[in-house]
Amino acid sequence: MSETRIPATRRTLLKTVAAAPLFIPSSAFGANDRINYACIATGGRGRYLMGKFKALGAECTAICDVYEPNLDKAAEIAPGAKRYLDYGELLAGHKDVDAVVLAGPDHHHWPMLKAALKARKDAYAEKPLSYTLEQSQEMVAGVKGSKQIVQVGMQRRSAPAIHKAKKLVDDGVLGRITVVKPQWHWNVAAPLDNSPLPGKLDWKRFLGTARQRPLEPMRFRRWRYFFDYAGGNMTDQGTHLMDVVQWFTNNGAPRSAVAQGYVAKMTGSEHPDVFSAVFEYPGLIVNWTLDYANSYHNGWSITFLGDKGTMILDEEGYRVYAEPWKASNAPIFEEKAPVPMEAHIQNFLDCIKSRQQPNCTVEIAAAAVAGPHLANLAMFQGKKVRLENGMQVSG
Repeated sequence: MSETRIPATRRTLLKTVAAAPLFIPSSAFGANDRINYACIATGGRGRYLMGKFKALGAECTAICDVYEPNLDKAAEIAPGAKRYLDYGELLAGHKDVDAVVLAGPDHHHWPMLKAALKARKDAYAEKPLSYTLEQSQEMVAGVKGSKQIVQVGMQRRSAPAIHKAKKLVDDGVLGRITVVKPQWHWNVAAPLDNSPLPGKLDWKRFLGTARQRPLEPMRFRRWRYFFDYAGGNMTDQGTHLMDVVQWFTNNGAPRSAVAQGYVAKMTGSEHPDVFSAVFEYPGLIVNWTLDYANSYHNGWSITFLGDKGTMILDEEGYRVYAEPWKASNAPIFEEKAPVPMEAHIQNFLDCIKSRQQPNCTVEIAAAAVAGPHLANLAMFQGKKVRLENGMQVSG
């Protein structure tokens, strides 16, 4: 495989992987100091977050979406919320909003966050942080130049059990980690639905800064699988898992990436539903795979291979096995604990009041998505892509 070198630029990759301390919430908000927020983009993920925010005592006073059925469903969660089609109008006219929840497609992440910062609103921004490496740099600089609290939705950063697992690694239980294997298995791939959309959609507002083109319903329904709007599952699921890998191994962005993938069952998609990427770090190789056509070991997992032990993190918790590994070995450390979304949102709500930095800052999120962005470049160019001098993307 040949190697490509991308011309260096100042606005490229911010190599940062600050391991933020777990901020434990002191208490839930009382009735007299309730946080008012607006949800911008009320699709499935936005409404899921609305439910979590509501359960923690925050009140949604405004909702915004380009698709009328999404607004109708969001209004069932927040009946008193004012409806908007344009988030600029919401931010300009809704002065009682303390914070915004941003759950739009990847290509809207920076425009939405930029508008929120300009309006001096704190933000809970969904991952992956950015649509491109260059945008990561711009987003970090934009937040740094503001006084706003921005939490990126990578909830493992607020999971107590994952912090316990990290301490075991720091204490040397695994010894020298030589290989890490993140993976995600879901048997969910199927041809994309391009049938007519029910309800009213503002297609032009959905496209935003993306290429103008005639409406194709599948591009709205499954925007993550098109180059114009997102980085596919590589940046979506990859930003979660690669963050934990880099956090646990005290690494920033990888030195290089190679990747390959293909569309197995998701006919109509531009991004693959089966892929593998290999990342190079100092003294470490990371093999990240995703298969949406198989459910063996269903869900996500990260396996850390050390010369003293092996750790497996997954949806159930963590397990550590001592070397030499044998099939009959029982774990020497084990905890069954899911990753709580509520803890991550509560951390954000508490930081709105305390003005402390949240558990997942934009710097952390930029480092987490750097490798997946690099892998997409490698995969679609069919070449190895390398980072030079920590800050410059070479090609």
